[in-house]
Amino acid sequence: MTTERQHDRERMVDRLASTRIDDDRVLEALDSVPRHAFVPPGRRDSAYEDRPLPIGDDQTISAPHMVAIMAELLALRPGDDVLEIGTGCGYHAAVTAELVGPSNCFSVEYSDDLAARARERLDDIGFEDVRIRVGDGRRGWPEHAPFDAIYLTCGAAEVPDPLVDQLRPGGSLLAPVGTGRQTLVRVHKREDGTLERSEHGAVRFVEMRG
Repeated sequence: MTTERQHDRERMVDRLASTRIDDDRVLEALDSVPRHAFVPPGRRDSAYEDRPLPIGDDQTISAPHMVAIMAELLALRPGDDVLEIGTGCGYHAAVTAELVGPSNCFSVEYSDDLAARARERLDDIGFEDVRIRVGDGRRGWPEHAPFDAIYLTCGAAEVPDPLVDQLRPGGSLLAPVGTGRQTLVRVHKREDGTLERSEHGAVRFVEMRG
């Protein structure tokens, strides 16, 4: 079964490489993280399909291509301090940890139950140093700011100001923005503190809670 899932993961990465993703480091990170370990047992046969899957508590695990696109847009590099808003099952955090190092990955989750389960899964596969806290993602994690990159795995009506404040000059933030219809928005903070905003297509994420 393990070998079969490894082959499924390799095929998933090959599909992404041939259609959407150019960054070899992002592809290697996706190939390193066992997505099936983060989905409910009854969904594991679908773990390497390129689509979101329910994980309980009305939340989902993002489609692999979306995780990859967000990592590529943020151009994550080893040593970058990254804040994730919406830990969910922990899969996206694991991919981020592969790219920047587990101790550089910080994640905020609204649900106590999801945070506990994500912590357990991340520990099981060797990402004990990823830091997770339960709280309102709109407030970020000021104690560990500033961050080189911030991303949201949930939709917001607008990009929360505290998250922009916690972004280091030269850093970027990605968020699904909008009510009903969402757009993936990238906010780049220039070295002088001014902001540059760009849009990167229509997306569909669960709404931010809190």
